[in-house]
Formats: sequence, C-alpha cells, structure tokens
Amino acid sequence: MTASMDSSSAIAEKTVGGKRILSLDQFRGYTVVGMLLVNFLASFSVSPTVLKHHHDYCSYADTIMPQFLFAVGFAFRLTFGRRVQRDGAVAANLRMVRRLLGLMLVSVVIYNVSPPASTWSELVALGPSGILPELLKRSWFQTLMHIAVTTLWILPVIAASTKVRILWVLGSAALHVLLSYWFNYEWVNTSPNGIDGGPLAFLTWSVPTMMGTFTCDAIVTNPDGAPRMRLLRWAVCLMALGYVMSCGTRLYDVPPSSQAAAASESKLAVDPVLPSAQRVQIWLQNVHWSDYFAEPPFVQPPDQEHRKWNYWMMSQRGGTLSYTTFCAGVSVLMYLLFYLACDQFRFHSSFFQTFGTNALAAYVLHEMVGMAVKPFIPKDSPGWYVALGLFVFFLITWTFVRSLEKQKIFLRL
Repeated sequence: MTASMDSSSAIAEKTVGGKRILSLDQFRGYTVVGMLLVNFLASFSVSPTVLKHHHDYCSYADTIMPQFLFAVGFAFRLTFGRRVQRDGAVAANLRMVRRLLGLMLVSVVIYNVSPPASTWSELVALGPSGILPELLKRSWFQTLMHIAVTTLWILPVIAASTKVRILWVLGSAALHVLLSYWFNYEWVNTSPNGIDGGPLAFLTWSVPTMMGTFTCDAIVTNPDGAPRMRLLRWAVCLMALGYVMSCGTRLYDVPPSSQAAAASESKLAVDPVLPSAQRVQIWLQNVHWSDYFAEPPFVQPPDQEHRKWNYWMMSQRGGTLSYTTFCAGVSVLMYLLFYLACDQFRFHSSFFQTFGTNALAAYVLHEMVGMAVKPFIPKDSPGWYVALGLFVFFLITWTFVRSLEKQKIFLRL
C-alpha cells in the first residue's frame, strides 16, 4: 500500500483511445457506498433483511464484495500490461508480488483479533491448532485479504489470452468443488465459522475477478460502445448459470416425515457437496416439477428443518460457486449500467468519484468512524434514529475521504 500525491496515478479510470473510462471509478464508488450502507445497518433490528448478510442465500448485501473483486480484476488487467511493457515481465511481477504481500500485512494489522487467551498457560495449552482456525477462517481472511490472495492467484495469467484465463478460472472452480467435497465446506461452516469463504475462497473469488478482466478487454478493444450487448449477454448468462447451479440445493430438502428429527440435527447435510445415492433416490420418489427450482436470489429459503445447508446454495460464508457465479453476472450488469450512464451519456457523480478514487482509504476509515458512531445507537433503535446515525456516519466518512482527495493523497493497492 502506498500513499500517492499524484491524483492521475491514484485514479483507476484510465484513458482508452484518448477517452477516459469514467465508469470504472463511478462503479467502484457505488460499490464503496453500498459497502458503507450494509456494514453500518447490519447490526440494527430495524434494518431491511435484504441489506443484511445471509449465509444460506444471496441478498443485496452479499452482492457488494464480488463487485470489489470485479473492479480489481478490471483495473489489474488494464494496468499490468502497461507495466510489463515499461519495466519488463520479471520486474512487473516482482513488484506486484511485493505490493500484494504488503496488502496482506495491512489486512493482518487492521482486522482486530480478540485475545485467544488471558494467560500464558492458556496460550500454551491452546497451541497453534487452537489459535489458527479463528485467525484463518474469520479474523484475517476478510475483504482485503481475499483481494490480495485472489489477485496473487490470477497473477500468472493476468496478461494471458482469453482462452488461458477461461481455463484458469474453470480449473479454479473445479478445484474449489473438489476441496469442498474433501473437507473445506464443512470446515468453513463449523465453529469458528468462516467469513467470505475462508482461506480457500480465492478459488471462487476468481470468478468475478476474472470477469473484470474480460470486461476490461471488451471495453478497451471497443471504446465506441460496441460491447454493450456482449456485456449484457455475459451478465444474463452468468446470473442464469449461478441460479441453475443453486437449484442443486433442492436435493437437500427434508422429507415431511423426517422434519421433526431434522430440527435437532446439524444444519449441515452429511453429504453437502456430492449428494448420496439414497438422497437422490428419495428426492426422485417425491419430485414434482416445481421441486427442480430453487428460490430466486434475494428470497429467503426454508430453514434447516426443511432444508439442510449444502454447497449448492448461494452462500457468501461458504464462498460457493453458485454464489460467486451469480454475483459475477450482477457485477457485469451493474458495470454495464455505469458504462452506459458515464461513458455514453457522460453522467458523473462527485460523491461516487470521491469514494471510487480512494476506495482503500474509505474502507479503512469507515471502520473507525463506525466504532465512533455506533455506540450511541442501540440495536433496537427506531428507524428514524438509525437513519440519522447513518447520515452522520456517511457525512464523517465522506468528509475524511474528501479531505484526502483535496490534498491529493490517495491510498493505492
């Protein structure tokens, strides 16, 4: 991470064919604003369900993090090729590795860790096996760490052809399914529960990140607006594919005769990734045409008495493939809307611009501002009081980030 005094190097919207890609910073600014909104409102009972994170289906809140990865992939593809041309492949790769390792260190520092033990003897008794799961599954592996590890994972192919990148992301997805079948899905979803898919989620976070690289290619090679229909097709196909994969969750419906016993059992299916032959047989015996379809995204599914948790449901906690694929499509669609508004019709929001050009600063600052504001807002506060707190939270955060922008101080990944 570096502090830059040069606004042109900090702004990720680059020039293509003599024109600036206005949409990238506006899109990223919208994503930062969405993050501030859902992170602040998550802890209050009056907040709408769709603005809270969920572990067994996709809400609006769950679409935000994939958009960060999408924007990272877009900017990474755009800038890395130029750096290779300027400095050479070896120097460019080494520089990127150093910066990503630095971002990992920043992640470790800014994500607060609760003391694992209060005495030396307790710490010794816990040992690495008692301490590391909490750190790896929850404390360290949050947004910034996932961005760093995912970017490092795609670094070998970021400058490669479309075919190579497609094969890379398909291989990553298949590897995640295999590792989830082996141990990872159950491990992430048992105490201490993981956040954002745990340390192996970079395999599926590669999906929206790589879609950012493909979208970058489409924009750069067609600066006059030709890729609009292509991006729309990608968005629709990815969202449809994610939903189709999520329909596998219906195999884990609990038959009516077993629902009473299911209430006292684990919320996780015993075969969460590859359904057993017995499960498939029971499902086929009771299947109706409507049983092929899962609830659409943003709609809450049945509880664990009626359906066991499994890999095929959309889950940010599990980093499941259906979730990241669907949200990759949402990211492409949202970017397309900003592309049309900004690059075609010259829409520009200074509010989005401030957050979009200094996203890392906004991310770091909003945590501190939230800790200062939230203690004065009880969790059961009425809607008007929470809305007032949200306004104060946004105002303070924006004031800080805007001040940095005026001084031309930008934190860059």
